[in-house]
Amino acid sequence: MNPIRFGIVGAGWRSFFFLRVAQALPDRFAVAGLVTRDQAKGEEIEKAWGVKTYRTLDELLAINDLHFVVVSVAVSAAPQIIAAIVERGLAVLTETPPAPDLAGLIALNDLGRRGAKIQVAEQYHLQPAHVARLAFAHSGKLGTVTQAQISIAHGYHGVSLIRKFLGITFEPVKITAHRFLSPIMAGPDRSGPAMQERIAQSEQKMAYLDFGDKLGIFDFTTDQYRSWIRTRRLLVRGECGEINDMQASYLRDYRTPITCDFLRQDAGTNGNIEGYYHKGIVADSEWVYRNPFVPARLSDDEIAVASCLVGMDAYVDGGPDMYSLAEASQDHYLNLMIERAITSAEPVSTTLQPWAEERG
Repeated sequence: MNPIRFGIVGAGWRSFFFLRVAQALPDRFAVAGLVTRDQAKGEEIEKAWGVKTYRTLDELLAINDLHFVVVSVAVSAAPQIIAAIVERGLAVLTETPPAPDLAGLIALNDLGRRGAKIQVAEQYHLQPAHVARLAFAHSGKLGTVTQAQISIAHGYHGVSLIRKFLGITFEPVKITAHRFLSPIMAGPDRSGPAMQERIAQSEQKMAYLDFGDKLGIFDFTTDQYRSWIRTRRLLVRGECGEINDMQASYLRDYRTPITCDFLRQDAGTNGNIEGYYHKGIVADSEWVYRNPFVPARLSDDEIAVASCLVGMDAYVDGGPDMYSLAEASQDHYLNLMIERAITSAEPVSTTLQPWAEERG
């Protein structure tokens, strides 16, 4: 089987996730070229990654065997680049969010309605722990899931997980939200651990998303991604049980309570000599997730990115949506409405947007 050949536009932090995945799985993926306007950065990438770089989009799109193009640029520039690529008849996998505001989301969805192939690299629900817990939540063991409290990811990513766990698509919602500022000892950032002791300002955003018979609770501080003292949390509840972080409790029948842990299975630990990679997750004596990229040494987020690429490849060949532009637009729309509720200090209610009405 030939590797999936794709191009990348952008040389920022997220672009390197795709480069690492392709490097770790050369039999599955191949980066045909990458666009960066920065000559020096392009030369660094060519030397470090062995990937041809270009200074213009036209040069990349002249490659005749691209299966699709990954757009990983600032959100303000993404819609114009997406439009330029789909006008040439190529499919796009764009980073999140696909557009900065509601008008931009509507315009992109209009492109999709006219036949453009656009998907979004919303990867959080494809990380191993989330795949496992989503599978368990929707297995029937919890009954109907009615509540999801997500303190894992910012904005549209957190909204995406709430929708996935609750089984929500485009239903209207009433949102109440607040912001809370507090001091915190400064910790790691993208450049690495803190170099000195410093007290910083931590911003926490909390929102209640009331869907009537279902409730989503969004709670996130910007420190949680890297902080050593601010952990991630998840609580999902149904009438017959709940998932609390990496443990589930449910009723096998009304007199028989069961408690089980989500147990991560990794090779290369505790004396194991199979290699060093993630194998999957077991819960209640069953595999609830198996890593399809064994034995590559990938982080959980890189596994999720690889899953995005596989899903995008299948989509381009006529398969189902990997993560549709409509879904990603709904995520960001709800995120924008959370921000509005915070700013106004009043509840806000969403309305059906064009992408939802078309799928009605």
